[in-house]
Amino acid sequence: MNPLPQHVTIEFTLNGKKYRLQVKPNLTLQDLLRDVLGLTGTKKGCEHGVCGSCTILLNGKAVNSCLVLAPIIHGQTITTIEGLAQGQNLHPLQKAFILKGAIQCGYCTPGMIMSAKALLDENPLPDETCIRKSLRGNLCRCTGYVKIVEAVQTAAELNASASQG
Repeated sequence: MNPLPQHVTIEFTLNGKKYRLQVKPNLTLQDLLRDVLGLTGTKKGCEHGVCGSCTILLNGKAVNSCLVLAPIIHGQTITTIEGLAQGQNLHPLQKAFILKGAIQCGYCTPGMIMSAKALLDENPLPDETCIRKSLRGNLCRCTGYVKIVEAVQTAAELNASASQG
């Protein structure tokens, strides 16, 4: 049996910027983002893929970064919460979460927003049932999810009016 290599080289795009790094083969994407690259918007919660606080977009799909080994992202595109705003201009989801008071303590917020972004990219005008279904992998201990669902609905409306105007 051959031992794992001590390091592997990976190349990927993160929030629009290309990276080439040497990483340990057992490093999680979550640890790569937080500990190696300093992007602490991706939160560490359960580290078992249950809470959703570490949700990022991998090639546009919402995934729990705690369950992805860093070598898997070779050649892939990653978007984190830090990649949503355009300079000082917040993404419509970020604006809507603030407007609707859906932030509470804020710990689950990045994961919620990233899951909602994946949904809105696929379905620009989802109904409440669809929103709740898309967020079911994200846990929040502060709210009853009402304000979070309202924020996603508001962001969908903001996106729709922006594309019409």
